[in-house]
Amino acid sequence: MGQIRLALGLLLAVSAFGADSPLDPMLKGIEQRYNKAKTLQVLFKEVYMPPGKARRSESGLLMLRKPGKMRWQYNQPAGKLFISDGKWLWLYTPDEKRAEKMKFKETDDLRAPLAFLLGKLDFDKEFRNIQGKQEAGGMRISAEPKTDNLPYSAVEFLVAPGNIILEVKVTTFDKAVLQFTFEQERMDPPLDNKLFNFQVPKGVELVEASQ
Repeated sequence: MGQIRLALGLLLAVSAFGADSPLDPMLKGIEQRYNKAKTLQVLFKEVYMPPGKARRSESGLLMLRKPGKMRWQYNQPAGKLFISDGKWLWLYTPDEKRAEKMKFKETDDLRAPLAFLLGKLDFDKEFRNIQGKQEAGGMRISAEPKTDNLPYSAVEFLVAPGNIILEVKVTTFDKAVLQFTFEQERMDPPLDNKLFNFQVPKGVELVEASQ
């Protein structure tokens, strides 16, 4: 469960940089772009890199709906789901015939904070030590969380022209890295509420995190 339980703070954390910061216009543009969206859909690739161990890659389709609803629909591994209705989270792994249920606000899974894309993204409120570096794909923004009560020590965003987030990379305190790469972003596509509800399939063990 290591990387599965790494988050709820990831993109809910930011820094105190002054209004004169050269990054300020870009950060405000990112906030405006994602805070006004009601729904979002994007292809994702997720790479987990634990120190001293082999990396693991997964991919699929991410759908978000305000407020706090998300559906990570994996095609690699096929059938895997990570779903939130805004209150509860479910992780379903068909190969293990297992579904785990947990409270959204109590999870430390690093996917959960990505719902920030449909929340109240506020860099100035959540992060500190924000820096920017121009590279081929766009601007790479690095930052540290303002609070120490989160399961990660650093976060990076790769932002393309138009304030489009292409990548989010999170480093945990044990030096593990979880990187999300996004493609084919669609803003405000029609997404049925049913997509964010989960029904436990027959024959699947349900485990509640509180147990």
